[in-house]
Amino acid sequence: MDLGILGAIALLVLWAFAALVMQGPGWVHLFLTVGVFLLIYRIVARSTPGAPKEPPNVQPKGKRAKG
Repeated sequence: MDLGILGAIALLVLWAFAALVMQGPGWVHLFLTVGVFLLIYRIVARSTPGAPKEPPNVQPKGKRAKG
């Protein structure tokens, strides 16, 4: 788990406590919105393959390959 996923889970736990136990005001539901967004974003970002380490082998314009 990375820090973003842990932060999202913390926001969701904070929302659950504030909304269900303390019956907090309406702005508390922003914790739910931000927590779900952050959780989905970090899961997608972790599963996306990284960029290749070396650039593709591209020949300069106007030059022909020998062969």
